[in-house]
Amino acid sequence: MAVDFLYPEYEVIRNPQRCIACRVCERQCANEVHSYDEELGVMLSDESKCVCCHRCVALCPTRALKIVKSDHTFKESANWRGDTIAEVYRQAGSGGVLLSSMGNPKDFPVYWDKILINASQVTNPSIDPLREPMETQIYLGKRTADVTRGADGKIAAELPPHLSLKVPVMFGAMSYGSISYNAHESLARAACELGTYYNTGEGGLHQDFYQYGPHTIVQVASGRFGVHKSYLEAGAAIEIKMGQGAKPGIGGHLPGAKITGDVSRTRMIPEGSDAISPAPHHDIYSIEDLRQLVFSLKEATAYQKPVSVKIAAVHNVAAIASGIARSGADIIVIDGFRGGTGAAPTRIRDNVGIPIELALAAVDQRLREEGIRDNVSIVVSGSIRSSADVVKAVALGADAVYIGTAALLALGCHLCRSCQAGRCNWGIATQRPDLVKRLNPDIGYKRLVNLVTAWDHEIKEMMGGMGINSIEALRGNRLMLRGIGLNEKELQILGIKHAGE
Repeated sequence: MAVDFLYPEYEVIRNPQRCIACRVCERQCANEVHSYDEELGVMLSDESKCVCCHRCVALCPTRALKIVKSDHTFKESANWRGDTIAEVYRQAGSGGVLLSSMGNPKDFPVYWDKILINASQVTNPSIDPLREPMETQIYLGKRTADVTRGADGKIAAELPPHLSLKVPVMFGAMSYGSISYNAHESLARAACELGTYYNTGEGGLHQDFYQYGPHTIVQVASGRFGVHKSYLEAGAAIEIKMGQGAKPGIGGHLPGAKITGDVSRTRMIPEGSDAISPAPHHDIYSIEDLRQLVFSLKEATAYQKPVSVKIAAVHNVAAIASGIARSGADIIVIDGFRGGTGAAPTRIRDNVGIPIELALAAVDQRLREEGIRDNVSIVVSGSIRSSADVVKAVALGADAVYIGTAALLALGCHLCRSCQAGRCNWGIATQRPDLVKRLNPDIGYKRLVNLVTAWDHEIKEMMGGMGINSIEALRGNRLMLRGIGLNEKELQILGIKHAGE
């Protein structure tokens, strides 16, 4: 039917004076947008297949290409926008659920951008991080408030298991299968060099990456993919995934096309079969059930590894976090609604959950009021885009952050938001060997190290500007934050004053 026709979202603009028909664009495009007309001797473009990944633009030797947003439009309506109409047409034609990847793209408030950082001036001198020591190393896990001494009178230094981070930034959970072998290797090697950690996601741990175990957080999700004793023992910590920000209350689904040989062996499922994680853990329906799994994992690893619990940022997140803090978990991970994903139902991604800034502030305040803040560390994720976001997160109460999309951008991702198709032109969200090899892990890990190193320098600069020389002194220090353009309720939840106060 004609109603099924949708004008391409993007247009490929080719400059005929610059194009030399070298066919690089044709060879590089996994979506088969470009083709060569032998008779006319010119390059052609099927714009209906373009996802705006910029691969052809980046590699065109004569800069003959650019991708622009189509100006084709539906009749204007404040209620029925063009993308809404197009989605109705697609579902009416297919009867299927719409899938999307990456984070929520809707125009909701980004609270990081409405929070300003305070700075020292005269009475509280700033600190020069180039000349004075600045401490950005942090430890994740339970804190002990009581000082105990042994029979000899010396302080007993028996502490619960901790993770030691040289910088309060870790690489978030992205499973092997949703991203490529080379992407995982880049993350693992960067974590080792930076003195931080990367998370396996729910796909198990490839045998080649066991060597990076001291800088690995292994994840146990509802599907239990790749979970066995050696896997649990390999990591420095274990994370129980209850939910994620891009799809709260929803399970996972990795299409069978991505379950290739190594992914199949790592996940311990048949090759080519869909990997479906149910929404709930079928052995967890209460905090008591969660506590049983927490201690089962601790028992399985001889109480030598901290256990974290990852939840999505939802409306009652503070109460949930309070229960988790009492369950025996050492770390709570909260993922906001802008968190990335390889694939999620579009309606869930764009309409369910709350911003990480509000969730973090609510959780930190609740745990402090109940006197159990030191029972757990808090790690947050969900669109941490810069070092300034890290500083603001720590000041709102986080101990550290996870980055996912920012890390993929460092590897070359152009945020075309078509990860679910498995045809990533940059070798990241794909299992096709010809595409995977486009990401060189020798280069990829160095770019990740550069990114986090740059952020570390900037964090120290901002701390110095505040007159603070330790990340611990910044944690939960909301006096260093001011809001701008926020209403009274938002300021109340965030626990900060308005700019000028």
